[in-house]
Amino acid sequence: MTTHNADIAALIRTIPDFPKPGILFRDITTLLLDGPGLAMTIDRLAGLHPGPIDLVAGIEARGFIFGAAVAQKLGVGLLLIRKDGKLPGRTVAVDYTLEYGQDRIEMHEDAFVPGARILLVDDLIATGGTAAAAVRLLRKAGAVVTGASFVIDLPDLGGADRLRAEDVPVGTLVAFEGH
Repeated sequence: MTTHNADIAALIRTIPDFPKPGILFRDITTLLLDGPGLAMTIDRLAGLHPGPIDLVAGIEARGFIFGAAVAQKLGVGLLLIRKDGKLPGRTVAVDYTLEYGQDRIEMHEDAFVPGARILLVDDLIATGGTAAAAVRLLRKAGAVVTGASFVIDLPDLGGADRLRAEDVPVGTLVAFEGH
């Protein structure tokens, strides 16, 4: 673990062998339970990328928590990026590959006008598969993805570097080595 934002890192519980043996699960529920720690996290997330930003996009589900708070802090709206079949109305979607198969994410097709500057927010970046799909989805609809912010980075899994390779500036608050 890096010592940058050690105060936030101290509020994140590690649960060994979840969801399977050998995995160190980084549990943000302990961070969410700490009011001052949560406020500090939102302030720091909101400060990771300079504006201007038109919207914050949160990835289902924990990205909704952090995305909504960052959007409120920045005084902009929140765009929901959801799993397939969860949104009413007309949507635009992308398919992507997971370690165990395929998945699809979507958003409302009228969520923003082309050229909107969007900051992507989620709780954690691991392999980057869902975040990269969200970037593709946003760009497909005409957005300019100004950056991506995450509370936690698992750098050994390469997700942040994957987004940087797609010309997306990535900001994270804490990094935990290992899986």
